Amino acid sequence: MVEYVGIKFNDGGKMYYFSPGEGEEYVSGDKVIVETARGVECATVCVPRGEVDESTLPSPLRPVMRKATDEDLAAVERNEKRRPELSRLFLEKVEKHGLPMKLVTLEIAFDGTKVTYFFSAEKRVDFRDFVKDLSSGLHLRVELRQIGIRDEIKLLGGTGPCGMVCCCCGCMQDFKKVSVKMAKNQGLSLNPTKTSGYCGRLMCCLAYEDYYYSSVCKMMPKTGSEVTTPDGKGTVVNVDMLRMRVKVRISGGDFFKYGDYSLDEISFPRKQAAQTAAEEGAEDEPEDEADVFMPDAD
Repeated sequence: MVEYVGIKFNDGGKMYYFSPGEGEEYVSGDKVIVETARGVECATVCVPRGEVDESTLPSPLRPVMRKATDEDLAAVERNEKRRPELSRLFLEKVEKHGLPMKLVTLEIAFDGTKVTYFFSAEKRVDFRDFVKDLSSGLHLRVELRQIGIRDEIKLLGGTGPCGMVCCCCGCMQDFKKVSVKMAKNQGLSLNPTKTSGYCGRLMCCLAYEDYYYSSVCKMMPKTGSEVTTPDGKGTVVNVDMLRMRVKVRISGGDFFKYGDYSLDEISFPRKQAAQTAAEEGAEDEPEDEADVFMPDAD
């Protein structure tokens, strides 16, 4: 096991492991200076100290150079003050070249010699001439990165319909695969306005409880199917997978009546097949040695 300190370079970004070194203590929120493949950068501590199995690491951990000094923080503040001017120049050049680009955000290198622009566009953009013009006007090294709509929301942030910060920028380091089947398993309306986030894609939180719903969905009868209840046969009207209860409409001649039953009180083909398979599996299991009678040898 090796010790590590977890740091992030921006809010909602991915956490990276760095070696804390000896004799240095960190607390969450501390600003530190680290060296990465992109050069020296200022980052924020999110996990003061932890341990990880060295065999799970792709390469040895890079050390934290130092805690950020007052001079380092002043340099970061100077970079932040340059953001409005750098954004204005970018937009002016975009208008000049007539490119269909939307500026999302920008990052300035710690030493102030490089700026990275993140933009979105419906199609691939040829910005070679644009970069040359922008770089000569700024007298800086310029890097452009085209990002998708989900990455755009992750960088910009926002509040979801639940009232919490969007998962992608609050608690998720990587995007999870989300499908329409997850919404169906949870019995949600397939109305896009109900199941889509700001990015227009399915909400990431649908994947959080999918394991439970996909498991329970196999145990419950489908809406519209026929089941047998203590009051007779009826048709499933609604399924409550959290309470494991089923609402059934039972025909009584010229009228209908509705009943609310637990899963144990009703019977349907899929449940019977599952019980039969479970019983057959139990019969096939070998007996424990302690339960086998062995006569004494004479």
